[in-house]
Amino acid sequence: MVAAPPARAADRPGQAFTISDPRITESSGLAASHGHPGVYWTHNDSDDGPYVYAVDSQGRTVATVTLRGIEPRDVEAISIGPDGRIYVGDIGDNLGGKWPEVWIYAFAEPAELRDQTVETVRYRVRYEDGPRDAEALMVHPVTGRAYIASKKQGGGGLYQGPEKLSTAGVNTFRRMVDVPWITDGAFSPDGTRLVLRGYFDATLYRWKDGAPVKLGPLSTPFQRQGESVTFTPDGRALLYGTEGKDSPVWRSPLDDDQLPDTVQPLPSAAPSSGAAAPPSGSAAAGGADGSSSSSSSSSPSEGPSDRTLGVLFLLAVVGAVFGLRKKRRGG
Repeated sequence: MVAAPPARAADRPGQAFTISDPRITESSGLAASHGHPGVYWTHNDSDDGPYVYAVDSQGRTVATVTLRGIEPRDVEAISIGPDGRIYVGDIGDNLGGKWPEVWIYAFAEPAELRDQTVETVRYRVRYEDGPRDAEALMVHPVTGRAYIASKKQGGGGLYQGPEKLSTAGVNTFRRMVDVPWITDGAFSPDGTRLVLRGYFDATLYRWKDGAPVKLGPLSTPFQRQGESVTFTPDGRALLYGTEGKDSPVWRSPLDDDQLPDTVQPLPSAAPSSGAAAPPSGSAAAGGADGSSSSSSSSSPSEGPSDRTLGVLFLLAVVGAVFGLRKKRRGG
C-alpha cells in the first residue's frame, strides 16, 4: 500500500514559540541560524547593550553573544549572509532621520552555542538622499549584498548597498523603489523572495535580476508591536515576532506562488478510506523549524474567534501607538 503524501491542511498557521528570557523585552529582529537548526538570533531595541541572543524552537535562550568594542545606539535588525556572518543593523533613528550616519556590525556565527564575546567588524552607512530612520536590514543569501528599508509614516524606500561592504570608508546606500511603512524584512533562503512587514501588514516580493517585483499582501497575525520577520530554513513559512515581555513568535505558512522558486508546494492528499479522522478540535501546528507537529490539545493553529480577533486588534492598535510614542521620545 502506497502511503499518502502529506496534506496541505497539516501546514497551518500557529504560535511557534514564546521568547521567555526576561532580558529580551524589545525583540526587534529575527534571523534563522545557518549552523544550528531550530535556532533563531534576536536582539533588543535600544538601551540594552552590545548583545545578540540565540533562542531555540522552545523560546529558550541558548547563548548570549557580546559584540566586542561596540556601543550600539538603536539596533533594529539582524540578517545572516552567505559568508556565514551575522549582520546587525544599528540603523534606527529616533530623531526622525538626524544621524549623519548609521552602522552595520558583522561577526562570524559561532560554531558553538554558549555565552561568549566575539570580534566584530563595523561598517559605516549613509544614504545618498540624506539621513533617515530605518528598521529593516536584509542581506541577500546568494550575492551577499545588503539592503535597508527606511521607515516613514507616509512610506519609505528600499535602499541598496554597495556590491560589497567596506571598512575603508563610508558605504553609500542608494534608493531603489518606494515601500510602505516597514519595521523589518527578510529574504528567503534561496534569495528569490523578499518579505517586508509593518505593524499590521506584510508584502511579498519576487526578487528578480536584483530588484523586487511585488507579488501581493500576506496574511499577518495581530501582534502588540510587530517588529520582526524571517523565513524558516526550509523557506515554507514566515515567522513573525513582536516586542514585549514573553513575546510570542507566530508561524505563517506560504503556498503556491508565495513559495520561493526552489520550494515545491506540498501535494494535496485526499483522505484514504482507511484513514481515521482527526479528533474534533485537534489540528497540526507547524514547528519553528518548518516541520509539522501534532498536539492532542486545542491547537493555536485553529483560528481565534471574532471576539478574540477584535480584542487583539485593539491591543495591536494600542501597542502601535505606544511604539510610535516611544520612538518619538527616543526610547
